[in-house]
Amino acid sequence: MIFYPAIDLKDGQCVRLLRGDMAQATVFGDDPAAQAAAFAAAGAEWLHVVDLDGAFAGHPVNGDAVAAILAAVDVPVQLGGGIRDGATIARWLELGVRRVVLGTAALDDPGVVRQACRHYPGRVAVAVDVRDGLVATQGWAEASEVPALDLARRFEDAGVAAMVYTDIARDGALEGPNVAATVALAGAVTVPVIASGGVSGLADIVALKAAGGGLLEGVIAGRALYDGRLDVAAAVAALREPGP
Repeated sequence: MIFYPAIDLKDGQCVRLLRGDMAQATVFGDDPAAQAAAFAAAGAEWLHVVDLDGAFAGHPVNGDAVAAILAAVDVPVQLGGGIRDGATIARWLELGVRRVVLGTAALDDPGVVRQACRHYPGRVAVAVDVRDGLVATQGWAEASEVPALDLARRFEDAGVAAMVYTDIARDGALEGPNVAATVALAGAVTVPVIASGGVSGLADIVALKAAGGGLLEGVIAGRALYDGRLDVAAAVAALREPGP
């Protein structure tokens, strides 16, 4: 399994939100590129970057910060937030983003996702962002009536590289991930699933790995890293160890 340290961008700064609420943003640094370099130096094999302002605006907002991150590290970067059309997907991938994560577009314009998967094999992921079992979009501000599994199954035959499953109620709360729901989704689809939301420390990483039974592709963590509750090197090592 792969460990993905998260860098969430708001107004050019590294922040963490509580359950996706932009009004509850904690700033952890004003140099995202330096943070990315620190994660890479600690052994991170990938980075998970989110343009939070872009997710609400519907188009990229923190482009300069993302570009600085790409210039600062050699590890692959997975980027989400405000990526809603083919032109934006193409621009980011050409600039060096390894994989784009599409959330709102997956629900509102699935053709964009399918076309991107055809044009850029292995470089498109779908975000399954869930509140009370139903998919949320537009920076998690709008609720849908679509169950998480329904959205995930729509793209099983599209060539999606991964699905990022986030339980919004757990995100940034340091209350532990929704292991049961994450593993259930991973067991119900053939696309690799990345767990996100709620990781509070190494024990949660180990629990996800054990419960996943080889079903999960990776784990994303953010606030626990910034709070000092989780160490990148320890997380990477735990996920590298053989066995569940």
